[in-house]
Amino acid sequence: QPQVVESGGGLVQTGDSVRLTCIASGFSFKDYNLGWFRQAPGKEREFVAAISWSGAVTNYADSLEGRFTISRANGLNEGYLQMNSLKSDDTALYYCAAGVRYFQRLKAAGYDYWGQGTQVTVSS
Repeated sequence: QPQVVESGGGLVQTGDSVRLTCIASGFSFKDYNLGWFRQAPGKEREFVAAISWSGAVTNYADSLEGRFTISRANGLNEGYLQMNSLKSDDTALYYCAAGVRYFQRLKAAGYDYWGQGTQVTVSS
């Protein structure tokens, strides 16, 4: 079955850096867009970053102000989200997702396969 699994979250302090990893299996990962979304308690799920199948095109939420970097290693069926200078408002459950709808890649509805989420908690 198609599956994506996130890892790398945990309890960190303000200013720390964390790299989240997404491992895909059961589908042709290299043909899918990769997206990262997050959901904080009491809030809607929001777009974080996206990368096209080849890695040539990347997109980020404006509010991240250049602190996050999305990347992928298609030969390993893996995707990554590097998060630097973490703030308390980065605290959320982070989801990795894969989808084929290129023009919907900035929205959750554009993705087909979702991971279970990995929690990132940033303490002040």
